Amino acid sequence: MSTGPLGPYDTEQLTRLAETKPPDITGRSKRLWLLPDDLCLVELIPSLRSFTYARDEIVDETGPLRLDFYERAAARLTEAGVRCAFRARVGGTRYLAEYRPAPPFEVIVKNVANGSTTRKYPGLFPDGRPLPRPVVKFDYRVDPEDQPIGEDYLRALNLPVEAMRDQALVVNDVLRDWLAPLRVWDFCLIFGTGADGELCLISEVSQDCMRLRHADGTPLDKDLFRAGVPGAEIVHQWKRAFDAL
Repeated sequence: MSTGPLGPYDTEQLTRLAETKPPDITGRSKRLWLLPDDLCLVELIPSLRSFTYARDEIVDETGPLRLDFYERAAARLTEAGVRCAFRARVGGTRYLAEYRPAPPFEVIVKNVANGSTTRKYPGLFPDGRPLPRPVVKFDYRVDPEDQPIGEDYLRALNLPVEAMRDQALVVNDVLRDWLAPLRVWDFCLIFGTGADGELCLISEVSQDCMRLRHADGTPLDKDLFRAGVPGAEIVHQWKRAFDAL
C-alpha cells in the first residue's frame, strides 16, 4: 500500500469516483464520499450563504480559491502541531481527508467585536473594536441560523470543551502570525475525534469561514457577500489575500 499523500489512491481513481458515484454526505458547502481506512474525498460546493442578509448564491471561482487558501493553512497548522483532516489536493475543488463525523456545533474565535457580537449583545463592545483578548465561543449548528450554546451542555455530552478551546487559540495564533499584515477578525472551526480520542480539525480554513481584513481595512472575506457585492468583485478581493502570502 502506498504511503504517499493519497495513500492507496491516485488522482484518476478519486476523480472517477466523484464523477460516477453520488456523494455519501452532502452538506451546506461540501460533498463527501466515504472511503476505507477512515478517509474521505471532499468536494467544495462554491456556495456563499448568509441567513442574516437573506442571500444564497453559487460563485464558481470561490471554490478553487477556498481550497488554495485551505491547502496552505493546513500546512501551517500541521507544522504547529494542530492535527488537520486535510491529506492532499485532488484537483481544483477536491481533496482527500481523514474522515471524522462532524458534531453539530462549531468553535468560534473572535479577535474583534463585530457581527453577532454587536448585534446580539448591543452596548457591550463598540463595533469594529479589537477585543482585550481573543474570545472563544461555541455555536449549535442548526438551520436556518446557528445558535450560541452554553459550554455546560457540551460538557454534559462528555465533549472536551477545554481541549477544543486550547486548540482554537493555537489556530488563532498561527493564523494571525502567518497572515500578518492582514488582520484576522474572527473564524469558525469544527473539531472531530477519532477512535483514539484525539482532536482533529475537520473543517476547512478559508475566507468562507472567517473575517479577514486587508491592511487598508477592506474585507477579503464573506462580508463582501453579506454587503451585496457581486460575485466577480468578491473573487477579485479574495485573490488580494494571496498577495500578502
